[in-house]
Amino acid sequence: MALSWNEIKDRALQFSKEWIDETRERAEKDTFWNDFFNVFGISRRRVATFEEPVKKLGDKQGFVDLFWKGTLLVEHKSKGKDLDKAYEQATDYFPGLKEHELPKYIIISDFEKIKLYDLEEKTEHEFQLKDFYKNVKLFGFIAGYQKRTFKEEDPVNVKAAELMGKLHDQLKNFGYEGHPLEVFLVRLLFCLFADDTGIFEKDIFKEFIDTKTNEDGSNLGALIAQFFQVLNTPEEKRLTNLDEHLNAFPYINGKLFEETLPIAAFNSKMRDILLEASSLDWGKISPAIFGSLFQSVMNPEERRNLGAHYTSEKNILKLIKPLFLDELREEFKKIKSSKPKLHEFHKKLSTLKFLDPACGSGNFLIITYRELRQLEIEILRELFKSDELVTDISDIVWLDVDQFYGIEYDEFAARITETAMWLIDHQMNMKISEEFGQYFARLPLKKAAKIVNTNALRIDWQEVVPKTELSYILGNPPFIGKKEQNKDQKKDLMTIYSGVKGVGVMDYVTCWYILSAQYIQNTKIKVAFVSTNSIAQGEQVGIMWNELFNKFQIKIHFAHRTFNWKNKAKSNAAVHVVIISIANFDLKSKSIFEYDDINAEPHERKVKNINPYLVEGNDLFIVNRKKPICNVSKMNYGSMPIDNGHLILNDEEKIDIIKKEPIVEQMLRQYTGGYEFINKKKRWCLWLGNINPNIIKKSKYVLNKINETKSFRLQSKREATNKLSNTPALFGEIRQPNDDYLIIPKVSSETRKYIPIGILNSEIITSGSALVVPDASLFELGVLTSEMHMAWVKYTCGRMKSDYQYSASIVYNNFPWAKNPSEKNKKKVEIKAQKILDVRIEFPDSSLADLYDPLSMPPKLVKAHQELDKAVDLCYRPQVFINETARIEFLFELYNEYTMPILIEEKKTKKKK
Repeated sequence: MALSWNEIKDRALQFSKEWIDETRERAEKDTFWNDFFNVFGISRRRVATFEEPVKKLGDKQGFVDLFWKGTLLVEHKSKGKDLDKAYEQATDYFPGLKEHELPKYIIISDFEKIKLYDLEEKTEHEFQLKDFYKNVKLFGFIAGYQKRTFKEEDPVNVKAAELMGKLHDQLKNFGYEGHPLEVFLVRLLFCLFADDTGIFEKDIFKEFIDTKTNEDGSNLGALIAQFFQVLNTPEEKRLTNLDEHLNAFPYINGKLFEETLPIAAFNSKMRDILLEASSLDWGKISPAIFGSLFQSVMNPEERRNLGAHYTSEKNILKLIKPLFLDELREEFKKIKSSKPKLHEFHKKLSTLKFLDPACGSGNFLIITYRELRQLEIEILRELFKSDELVTDISDIVWLDVDQFYGIEYDEFAARITETAMWLIDHQMNMKISEEFGQYFARLPLKKAAKIVNTNALRIDWQEVVPKTELSYILGNPPFIGKKEQNKDQKKDLMTIYSGVKGVGVMDYVTCWYILSAQYIQNTKIKVAFVSTNSIAQGEQVGIMWNELFNKFQIKIHFAHRTFNWKNKAKSNAAVHVVIISIANFDLKSKSIFEYDDINAEPHERKVKNINPYLVEGNDLFIVNRKKPICNVSKMNYGSMPIDNGHLILNDEEKIDIIKKEPIVEQMLRQYTGGYEFINKKKRWCLWLGNINPNIIKKSKYVLNKINETKSFRLQSKREATNKLSNTPALFGEIRQPNDDYLIIPKVSSETRKYIPIGILNSEIITSGSALVVPDASLFELGVLTSEMHMAWVKYTCGRMKSDYQYSASIVYNNFPWAKNPSEKNKKKVEIKAQKILDVRIEFPDSSLADLYDPLSMPPKLVKAHQELDKAVDLCYRPQVFINETARIEFLFELYNEYTMPILIEEKKTKKKK
């Protein structure tokens, strides 16, 4: 068992007294260092050697005074010698060492002074021998006691994963694969971590590999198999003649080493990889990222993106703090002066239970457990601050890993989670050991987090943990948009949304909301998930929240509006996400976390209610509508050729055919969609509805294109398309206005402040990639191209990737136009709208993409839009909208006013039926 800090400090003081004694023989440096290691309860003979031969620069032979491979190099000099020169001598040995042998620390001493160099942290400490006991914690690395600073992007994280990835590939190449390989690697990960964090005696596993196995690796597999067996055997049941080195390992239990695995075959390369891995400081790897990094070990493709696979602690805290942690800390703050209340609060913490139903490699569970254990330490600090004696730490530490539950589809990730929970438990045990000055470790392992390896969408969650026992559900379920879903995932969606129309558009993550809502019925369980922001936009909102509100009576408790979910990995693609917390009961006060910029820090705003678009407002959602809720012009799709491209030409084709058959020119019309309109590209189409048949018959080219269109339509599997073969000269769906009309691109970049909308004459045919508003006025153009309308777009519009995907049925038909604006204000909007069209004309060589790029938008156009925005705002109200949030909240209130009578009328109609 490791010594407590109090014991180490006492030993350090005794060591200093003995070696300061002038009668002591100063030349006994071997004895000095044996005693030094004994301060930490470590046998020097087990880990380090004296007079280790090493080749120096220039191939000169040198001898290191004391060498602990991969950890420590000591240079010991006579009293009064130059310690800086001794340090240079120590570093001269480095070229002769293998990479895994390079030390992390150097100690220089002359019996009177000690100087410690931390090579990784680039720090140094010097003190007199008499003050050793005051500085003893600097040497905690010897006993595995060490303060750890976890850096998410620390190179050791990636290096560790790379090495384990190499070992994985080697084992798999030799036929060691599947379940045995996954379990084998999880065990090795545990042992490497245990070697540096006090679970094992410091570096005992590394020494076992280095000294007990053949350099060619021939006996390594068999010895590791025996080693695993020893870890699963209580000390009193081990063979009496067991190798002394193996017998020094503790009994682990916890079922981690229970299963008998096939014996792996190793070679010298694989042994070197394992040795190099064991030389890393695994204590620097936070279990919070441990899981995600090593999940990538199993997948060489993912390994190329190391660092992109874990969720940052900062982002996890955005979820768990408002879900429960802030509330618990606030409660602790209020009752910390009362011991009886602290005891009750401590008991409460020990009864909380958490479920992550898509736990991956355990990030959310790990951070949650760590934060609760930290809070427990603070509770215990208050309870025992009057120097009340704690005889056994195990009696006062009540929180344990069995308060945590997870469901995970991937077996390796599930086992990683279980293991990582033990590791974070050990780290927190070391922290409380330091707090109370006595060693505390939970060995053998008796409790474990319950991580079920299955598809969370096909299991009753009450089989994992009864809802009567659970406190919180949290996590980051797989997002997976409709286009990325496989057949099984689509089947899951259809099953969970059974009987609901339009499910095909839903993201996979929404399934977890539905199942959570079912599970938490009639409970006080709170739920919070990270999700793609698409579930709070467009048509998904109406489908999911109709279920959550009307079927399960769900309320939103807090929400983070859209922010960038990313890490600092070079290859990491940022995802725009939201965090939404729900429950089956209401709260008087709720919180919205808003971001001035998607990469900025959030600021909290207290509100009375949060709607599904994550703004303050009533529990409403927007549904598909066939006509506008206001008295405005109808919006249609453009015309669809349904021709397989036979009726469409580009500029080159047009020029070429007119040269060959000039008669074709009168049969062509400019043909534009959203892309062509924005990017000033020209295409053409054969528009033959008003062309006399005798003219058509004069062109072989046109007749051929008509014939090809007819053939394409006849070959279609759709009956409706087959019928269109009767009129092969015409577009399949014709919705071309007879007069000037508005064109609205269906897809537009989110980086533009405004969607470029324009007016076209009826001679230009608009394709299905744009929407049209026939007979629209300048007033309607002005409103649709204003900041007011864009606020509505941002919250209700669907997305194609991150671009806006405008729709008539969701966005336009639900848009609340200003109520009864004055003729004066309407006229002002028309004037300002015309001004925008006029400014655009001043830049004939620029496309709308150029004009509306935020980096190149002309100042004149910016000013014109600002003037239009003010004019449109005045149509709605005289008061200024101070920000976008105020604007969208106003629009939702107005929407509610417009739709309430419609809703009442719809209900009356249903009753009559």
